[in-house]
Amino acid sequence: MEKEVVSKNFIEQIIEKDLAEGKYETICTRFPPEPNGYLHIGHAKSILLNYGLAQEYHGRFNMRFDDTNPTKEKEEFVESIKEDIQWLGADWEDRLYFASDYFPQMYEAAVKLIREGKAYVCDLTAEEIREYRGTLTEPGKDSPYRNRSVEENLDLFERMKKGEFKDGEKVLRAKIDMASPNMNMRDPVIYRVAHMNHHRTGDAWCIYPMYDFAHPIEDAIEGVTHSICTLEFEDHRPLYDWVVREVGYEHPPKQIEFAKMYLTNVVTGKRYIKRLVEEGIVDGWDDPRLVSIAALRRRGFTPESIKLFVDLCGVSKAHSSVDYAMLEYCIREDLKLKKARVMAVLDPIKLVIDNYPEGQTEELEAANNLENPELGSRRIPFGRELYIEREDFMEEPPKKYFRMFPGNEVRLMNAYFVKCTGFEKDENGKVTVVHGTYDPASKGGNSPDGRKVKGTIHWVNASTALEAEMRLYENIIDEEKGVYNEDGSLNLNPNSLRVVKGYVEPSVAGAKAYDSFQFVRNGFFCVDSHDSKPEALVFNRIVSLKSSFKLPKKD
Repeated sequence: MEKEVVSKNFIEQIIEKDLAEGKYETICTRFPPEPNGYLHIGHAKSILLNYGLAQEYHGRFNMRFDDTNPTKEKEEFVESIKEDIQWLGADWEDRLYFASDYFPQMYEAAVKLIREGKAYVCDLTAEEIREYRGTLTEPGKDSPYRNRSVEENLDLFERMKKGEFKDGEKVLRAKIDMASPNMNMRDPVIYRVAHMNHHRTGDAWCIYPMYDFAHPIEDAIEGVTHSICTLEFEDHRPLYDWVVREVGYEHPPKQIEFAKMYLTNVVTGKRYIKRLVEEGIVDGWDDPRLVSIAALRRRGFTPESIKLFVDLCGVSKAHSSVDYAMLEYCIREDLKLKKARVMAVLDPIKLVIDNYPEGQTEELEAANNLENPELGSRRIPFGRELYIEREDFMEEPPKKYFRMFPGNEVRLMNAYFVKCTGFEKDENGKVTVVHGTYDPASKGGNSPDGRKVKGTIHWVNASTALEAEMRLYENIIDEEKGVYNEDGSLNLNPNSLRVVKGYVEPSVAGAKAYDSFQFVRNGFFCVDSHDSKPEALVFNRIVSLKSSFKLPKKD
């Protein structure tokens, strides 16, 4: 039997060529987030890609926080990112690093460039630097401070480090080429003054390196071989290579860019999420309506479902958008054979079986998952008074409605045939109780005389059911209007969260945070990790059961 040929993505092809040519003995990848917010689904692609490549080629995977900008960074974000990465299964072993660990080396690298005439202290303001930079069609012009002597630059940079200048008063720039067709090479700023308290180094520094200077140095110090990033850094690659070369690292890392993953009709921008959090529209960065990794975890998504999603998206150089429905498809695929199917009623109405003995309760056998017998079975209590879904009864049904209405017989799932005999209403005309009679001979849901019923409905026993809060989510974005308004504000869906009080069968008693179930006909639900308590269960709907999404056929 022929072995299936596995198609390699372009990054794997580059790595295999480098290994075959002996450029590297082993590979090292890294994931380098800035701790200025929570990670989202797009970051999951980068994490799993970098970790997966290290695993595939028996290399190393480093975890590094790019904490060079103290204005936005917090320890809260550091801890949340670590939790997300561990949850996804990416193991950095003992290789947890911080860019701030390398501040002394970065400072020495900058001094080296100054000594070699490749960096200078500039007094232009940020606005003046922009004006001097030129345009895509016109070259820039030299800063009037570009030709300061090495001695003067060393003195000024030392004074910057000592805190003698105000924020923005002076910067250190690389001396490259103000006429370069690549704007990033037009004497980029590599250090700025910032009198800010850093979450790890405190007040030890008042100058901080810019990302484009710091990042290649971090990679080189750690022995990263393949620095994999998204396409917006493609134009920065010449600067990355310049820094590594001019600072003098012997084994330069190779930067490779891939396309970001864009998910339709979701909010991933940190400033937008921050605003939603601060305005109380969501209850935190892990609100289940968001697509931060923490939010997906709280909603009930699994690492396996996100890995499947990332695999289906693939790796390429071409930008593309992915429908959110594909992410929902992945969680359904992951859970459908793993989880018990239990009965829960989200919009309850009471059903009284008038000919069932009062005060009697019996236990019925029910399979936990008909598609996976290995999950076994459970006992569920049945009695005279039950709760059913309000939509499973109609006083005057339309054609092809096969559930409960006067005179009709239905199957109660795993139980008996019940015939509707009547109903009660309140003073507003709302049905409050449905009445019926059961056929004792139809236990298990089959009639001994062979008569058929077309409708099967789920239920819970009123006296033993557990009351629960169910949170039903829709997209936080109004999909018909798109994500953003013309003024940049978000088009929010006012119905993104609906909270209902329902009942669930007692087999879920003792369910813990993140435990999930399939509630028959209602979807997959997960125990909320914040608000659920044993005596007051709260469930988040992960996803409904049905979708129109279909995987594209392979060629």
